[in-house]
Amino acid sequence: MHELSLAMEVIELAQREADKNGVSRIREILIEVGDLSGVEADAFQSALELIVHGTILAEAELRISRTPGKGKCMKCNMEFEMNNRIDCCPKCLCLPSEISEGQEFRVLSMVVE
Repeated sequence: MHELSLAMEVIELAQREADKNGVSRIREILIEVGDLSGVEADAFQSALELIVHGTILAEAELRISRTPGKGKCMKCNMEFEMNNRIDCCPKCLCLPSEISEGQEFRVLSMVVE
């Protein structure tokens, strides 16, 4: 379950940023999880909620923003939503030449006091 190690990294990142900026409390953290990132968003959120006690994020509202996958067809150039990395173009059934959205996993913002 790599979501647990990712949750630990987010806590460490939040602590480093808080220390660097002289912040004593984080009220909210917003994390973007792409549907094609390989991270199970619900498992990540559960892992984070389990291990935040006693950390800088203990009282923070944990918000997850999910980004759907989006690809561009290699044959007809149509952009289409993707639920899996191997989804084909709905128009011509070709594989995507690129995946433009949905691979993200990042901290978007933190609200501090």
